[in-house]
Amino acid sequence: MKKHVMGIDFGSTTAKAVIVDMRGRIIAWSVSHMGAVSDAAVHEAVADVLTQANLKQEDMGRCVSTGYGRRMLDIADKNFTEITCHARGAVAMVPEARLVIDIGGQDSKTIAVDTNGLVAQFAMNDRCAAGTGKFLEVLARAMEIELEEMGDIAMKAQEELKISSMCATFAETEVISLRAEGHSKENVLGAVHQSIATRTLGLVNRVGKKGPAVMTGGVARNKAAVHYIEKVLGIPLILPETPQIAGALGAALIGLDDYKAELAESGQTIEEDCEVDAQMAFDKACVTGCKGDPVEAEKNAPAVTGKLKSMMSNLQKYF
Repeated sequence: MKKHVMGIDFGSTTAKAVIVDMRGRIIAWSVSHMGAVSDAAVHEAVADVLTQANLKQEDMGRCVSTGYGRRMLDIADKNFTEITCHARGAVAMVPEARLVIDIGGQDSKTIAVDTNGLVAQFAMNDRCAAGTGKFLEVLARAMEIELEEMGDIAMKAQEELKISSMCATFAETEVISLRAEGHSKENVLGAVHQSIATRTLGLVNRVGKKGPAVMTGGVARNKAAVHYIEKVLGIPLILPETPQIAGALGAALIGLDDYKAELAESGQTIEEDCEVDAQMAFDKACVTGCKGDPVEAEKNAPAVTGKLKSMMSNLQKYF
């Protein structure tokens, strides 16, 4: 029985891949950025996670894809929409989440989830680059700064300006005009992030503002975007440690459900195969020794057994 599943988010500007074990725990993840819907990027991300996990593609029990290029992957057994996968991944990262805000390279979306973590309602902006990572990329170029610098500079804004156009092309013209009028980079970038927040609020209003709210996608790494969105929403945003992999993680977990269902239909169970893992995890007896490797786990199993016997012997003193 194969013991791992892969999820791939073939996005518009980045490719993400995640490998999980049979309990849904992340074994490896990777993010690769090589341009628009890049085959090279997705192959790099897949190769990277397989190397990290010391596994091969044929070791995967299931491979599920999502994102813009989800139907382009020959290695994927199945593909699912971004909405379904992002919701599943975000709730896996933040179980209490009831609202997911995802701002990616070419689209932004808000997803209301129920108490079971299932999609209740969603709204999506995929018609233009307004309020997306591409919007920020265009305006960073217009401001002659690196994309990674935008958030820090925008947080220093002292004056409230307004970017009236949400079209990336027209907004670029506005930004250049504001700079020509003598407004500082800080204040102009503050206005840029305020416009993204306003756009996001419109999407949130379409699904209902219910907390707790989690933010995923590459823009979640931009502190100014987070700040201005929190300001217009009036509620804090929970930020996962790795916000970009929510879609890939969701795809992997959906694939895991599918794989387990197939095993159940064929009469196979995973309990016996997880027995050594469970034993080795007891009281973190030899985490350093096995590092998740079943072979090493079996080698160290006697040490755990001895520790358990010692603990039982000590407990008998009190009975």
